Amino acid sequence: MSIQETVKRKLRDAVERLFDMNLAEITVEVPPRTEMGDLAFPAAFELAKKLKAGTGLKQNPREIAARLAAELKDIDGVSKVETAGAGYVNVFFDRAAYFLAAISDEDKIEPALGGKIIVEHTAVNPNKAAHIGHIRNAVLGDATARLLRAAGEDVEVQNYIDNTGVQVADVVVGFKYIEGKTADQVKAIEGKFDYYCWDLYSRVGAFYEEDKSRLELRARTLHELESGSGETYELADYISTRVLNCHLDTLLRFGVKYDLLPRESDVLHMHIWQKAFELLKERGAIEFETQGKLAGCWVMRSAEESPDDNEGEHEADKVIVRSNGTVTYTGKDIAFHLWKLGRLDLDFFYKPFRVYPDGGVAWITTARPEENDPSHPRFGKGAAYFNVIDIGQSYPQQYVKLGVMAACPDNRVGRSAHLAYEKVALSPAAAEQLGQPLSEDDRKRGVVSMSGRKGLGVKADDLIDQLEANAYLEVSNRHPGLNEDEKKEAAHKIAAGALRYFLLKYTRTSVISFDFKEALNFEGETGPYVQYSPVRINSLLRRLAAAGIDASARELAGASTARINELLSSGDDDLWPLIYYASRFSEIVRGAVASLEPAHVAKWAFQLAKNYSLFYEKRHVLSEPDPISRALLIAITLLVRKKLMAALDVIGIEVPERM
Repeated sequence: MSIQETVKRKLRDAVERLFDMNLAEITVEVPPRTEMGDLAFPAAFELAKKLKAGTGLKQNPREIAARLAAELKDIDGVSKVETAGAGYVNVFFDRAAYFLAAISDEDKIEPALGGKIIVEHTAVNPNKAAHIGHIRNAVLGDATARLLRAAGEDVEVQNYIDNTGVQVADVVVGFKYIEGKTADQVKAIEGKFDYYCWDLYSRVGAFYEEDKSRLELRARTLHELESGSGETYELADYISTRVLNCHLDTLLRFGVKYDLLPRESDVLHMHIWQKAFELLKERGAIEFETQGKLAGCWVMRSAEESPDDNEGEHEADKVIVRSNGTVTYTGKDIAFHLWKLGRLDLDFFYKPFRVYPDGGVAWITTARPEENDPSHPRFGKGAAYFNVIDIGQSYPQQYVKLGVMAACPDNRVGRSAHLAYEKVALSPAAAEQLGQPLSEDDRKRGVVSMSGRKGLGVKADDLIDQLEANAYLEVSNRHPGLNEDEKKEAAHKIAAGALRYFLLKYTRTSVISFDFKEALNFEGETGPYVQYSPVRINSLLRRLAAAGIDASARELAGASTARINELLSSGDDDLWPLIYYASRFSEIVRGAVASLEPAHVAKWAFQLAKNYSLFYEKRHVLSEPDPISRALLIAITLLVRKKLMAALDVIGIEVPERM
C-alpha cells in the first residue's frame, strides 16, 4: 500500500472514531509548494458541514483539522503533520524513506476495472488510403489500450473492418461501372493500391452527382456484398483485404498493432446479426414502422421519444433495418457489441492475418470453418468495451448503447463507453507543404478541412513521409557523422514521436490544427522535447561510465537516512520537488484511466522532462566532488529516466539513440 493510501486509511479511521462518521471518499490535494507539505487533506471542511447538518451546531474546520492531525503523527514514512489555513491537514513525508522506496518501487498498479476490457479503434473503411483523422483515432485508441495495460488491466485491441458498407460498395461501383474493370484487371493494379482507390472513390461521388439514378447501382452492390457470394462479393473482398493490408502497413509506422480484425461480413454470415435481431424484437427494443417516411423500416426509440418525434438530420440514425431489407451500420454495430460482451451464444472462426515484427499476431474473423485455426486466443466475452469513434458519430452511438442495454441489461454496458474525439485539420502552412490546395476561406479560417468523399485531404503515409524528411534534415545537421541507417532510424523515431505527442497532448474533444513546425520543434511542448530528456540522460550515463564513475548509485546505500534527508532539504530545495513529481507516475496513470484521457500522461511527461531540464542545467553530476551527493544526483536521474520511459511507453513514443 502506498504512503498516500496509508494516510487516507488512517484519516478515515480517525474520522469514524472521533466523529462517528464515515467519509466514503477522502479528497487529497498536492500543495502548490513543497514547504506547505506533500499532501493536503480538506476533510475538515466536509466534516464541519455534516456535523452542522446533523447536530445544528457550528464547528470550526481548523479545530477539526487539529484533532485529525493529532491522529496522523505516528505513521511510518511521515515526518510531521500540520494544520494549515482555514482547516487543511498537511502531511510531510520523511524524504529519505520516501525516496529510497521510490527508486526501488516497481510501479505495480492494481486494476480498477477488472475482467477483459475490449478497446476498439481505427476502423478505417477499407476502401481507400488512411488520412490524418484516422491517425488521431488510431493513436488515441493505441494509447488508451497502453494506458489500461499500464494500470494492470487485461486488454484486447480490435479494429473493426467494415467490408460490406457503403464506402466499399462505392469503390466496387467505381471499378465496375466507371472503369469497367474485371476482377483480374483490378488485381493487376500495381503500386499503392489504397492511393488508387482514394482517387477512384472521389470520382464515384461525382458519378452519382451527374445522375442520381446511378445510386441504384450502390443499392444493388450493397445487396450483393451482403449475400456473401458471387462475383461482386469476391471483388469487394479482394479490394477490402488489399486496402486493409495497406492500412496495417501505414499504422505500423507509428507502432499501432491489433489483436483482432473482426469483419462486418462475418457478423452477417455467422448469423450474429440475425441472433441479435431476434433478441431485439423479443425485448421490444425495435419496432416495425408501417407509415411515414420510415415505413417498412425496423426502428429503435429511446424512452423519451414518441412515434411522432421529428429528429431531422438524425432521424435515420434510429433505423436498424432499412425498408429494402439491408441492415444499417447501427444495427450491425449493436449485434457486434452484444458479441463483444458474450451475450450471444455464437462465435466467429479465426485465422492469422499478419505476424508483426515482434512476433505478435493479428487475427481476423472468417465465416468459413475450414479456415479456422484452433490455436487462436479466446476473443470477445469482455467485461466492458471502449470504442474510439469520432464525435460526429455520437448520436448513432447512443442508439447502439440503447440496443445493447436492451438486450444485455447489466453493468457491463454501463461500464462501457464511446470515446469521442474531434476532427483534425491542417494549418495552411502544413497544407501547402503537402501540396493541398487552399481556398481563400481556408486561409481566412487558418485551418484546412478535409473530405475523403471529395478527395480533399492528406494521406497518412504522405504526412509521415514529410515528417520523416523534416526530421532527417534536423538529425543530419546535428549529427553529420552518423551513417545513413542511423540517421533514418533516428528520423523515424523523432517523426513518429512528434506525431503521437501532437495528437495526444490535446484532450479528445479538442479540435486540432496540425502544423509541421510546431510538432517537430525541439523546444516547447512537443514530442522531440520530451524524447530529448532520456536521450540526454543516456548520454550522461555513458560519460559517467567513461570517467570511471559508478552510474548505478550504489554508493547511496552506504549513506545514512539523516544524511540523505539533509541533502534533500538543503539549499533552495530543488531536488525534492523533482523526486516527488517523478514518483507520482502511478497516480497519474490511475487518474488518466478514470477519465480515459491519455492527454494527462502526455502532459505529465512533458512537465517531468521540463523539470529534469532545469535540474540538469543546475546540478552538474560529473563535477560533483562529494561521492554521496553525486550518488544522490545519479539516483534521481535514474528515477526520472525510469518514470519518463514508462510514461513514453504509455503514449507509444520510442526514444532514439541520438537527437
